[in-house]
Amino acid sequence: MANSPQAKKRARQNERRADVNKARRSRIRTYLRKVEEAIASGDQAAAKAALQEAQPELMRGVTKGIFHKNTAARKMSRLSARVKSMA
Repeated sequence: MANSPQAKKRARQNERRADVNKARRSRIRTYLRKVEEAIASGDQAAAKAALQEAQPELMRGVTKGIFHKNTAARKMSRLSARVKSMA
């Protein structure tokens, strides 16, 4: 348990940041799920549109420190390859 005032404040900040990061991660996963669903339905136009919407969200997650840069790049690469192979 935090004893000093600084440690107590840091614990409060960590709690707030965890909530914000959880919401951001959930939002990104929703965008990725929309791409997955579009791929599963077989609609390439919808999948391409969903991918275009998901990319900035995923990269924003990188700048906010939720995902590692390479993780986001890998996800985008694999999704875009799957969308491209639908043709």
